[in-house]
Amino acid sequence: MKTLKLIPILLLLVLTSCSTVTVYSDYDKTVDFAPYKTYAYFKPGIDKVEISDLDKRRILRAIDDQMQAKGFTKSENPDLLINIFTKSREQVDVNQFSAGWGYGWGWGWNPWMMYGGNQTTVSTSTEGTLYIDLIDAKKKEMIWQGEGIGTLTRNIDKKDERIAEFVGKILAQYPPVKK
Repeated sequence: MKTLKLIPILLLLVLTSCSTVTVYSDYDKTVDFAPYKTYAYFKPGIDKVEISDLDKRRILRAIDDQMQAKGFTKSENPDLLINIFTKSREQVDVNQFSAGWGYGWGWGWNPWMMYGGNQTTVSTSTEGTLYIDLIDAKKKEMIWQGEGIGTLTRNIDKKDERIAEFVGKILAQYPPVKK
């Protein structure tokens, strides 16, 4: 009976684990991040990003939202330049399930395995990586880089939400907390 109570919890864990974004960041430990208050986009770098213009605009809007929530202002004469870079790869998952006859753990007859046989499922997904680079506008040096890795969606109704999740989790690590 206890296992029946655990099934909804396991399902919730599986569903939430599918939507996670893993994030990493790196930064120059000699930089004081407090003086940075304004930003602009590094247009030459962003123009080179090989994704659709629609997705590019989604990412930039999400970055604007996060930066403004942190108190930054977009400027023609910025302290920071923001650049992005993306990459993706297809993942193929093959799962096999064997419900055959014979001995194994759990001796005896099992009504769920009455018909026996093998079942193989193949699924594909796209894993994407988004890099957000923050560059000191005066020195032209990268001072911080955030990276988010997760499964992408082609569902147009969920793209804005998924991109906002990527950007939000990446920029949650900025400014870095010095230890």
